[in-house]
Amino acid sequence: MPLFSFPRTGLLAALILAAPPSPNVARAEQKPPASANALTAADILRAVREGQGTRHDALSGQLRDDITDLIFPFRLVSDGPQVRYEFKGPPPTSVQVRYNEDGSELVETGPEGSGKLTPATFDKHILGSDLSYEDLALRFLYWTNAVIEGEERITTRPAWRLRLTAPNHRTQYSSVVVWVDKESGGLTQVEGFDWKGKLLKRFKVVSVQKISGKTYLKEMRIEGFDPGDGHTRSRTYLDITGLAK
Repeated sequence: MPLFSFPRTGLLAALILAAPPSPNVARAEQKPPASANALTAADILRAVREGQGTRHDALSGQLRDDITDLIFPFRLVSDGPQVRYEFKGPPPTSVQVRYNEDGSELVETGPEGSGKLTPATFDKHILGSDLSYEDLALRFLYWTNAVIEGEERITTRPAWRLRLTAPNHRTQYSSVVVWVDKESGGLTQVEGFDWKGKLLKRFKVVSVQKISGKTYLKEMRIEGFDPGDGHTRSRTYLDITGLAK
């Protein structure tokens, strides 16, 4: 039985397609010894990856650069284990993420054609925003070196705090800390650290909304940090504006 129901999607989609509270977690915590303390990090990550959600959604949204005021409209299409991000650009760019039991695969389509992305290009930023291809791939949820560091409240809601350590250097992050909502199984905050242990990027859900009876992200803040002094060097907001036509 799954710990909670949550769509198997990429980092953005996992935050955007916020799942409603699931009774499965509450029931599990009421049955000793299947309490929150008995759960392992692997259990929680497996539930996030292999959630039983079967939502098929098409959403419209935009990325807003808080410094330059540039706006990048996009369309997000979720179809089971496949998620497609369509950025209007310029230049127009489409990124499709395919998920399986062992990892994820990215295929980019742009003015020069389409092709599968490799780890060497995962730290590339999309359209000059704070969003990288690695962020879309959600690769860190497949890292096996993970521990539960505790429980905290994120925006008043109880969440598990997990630290995931990279298995190799084929990533811009040496470790990633994720906060998983205890009721819905949604990722409410993610922080990525560089190879010197300095904070590099933070994703945080600011607000959610109801659209046609379903819960979705309304606004998410993506912050990039200067590893040298810890100051915020960039800030991008992701807004979901409604269902795509």
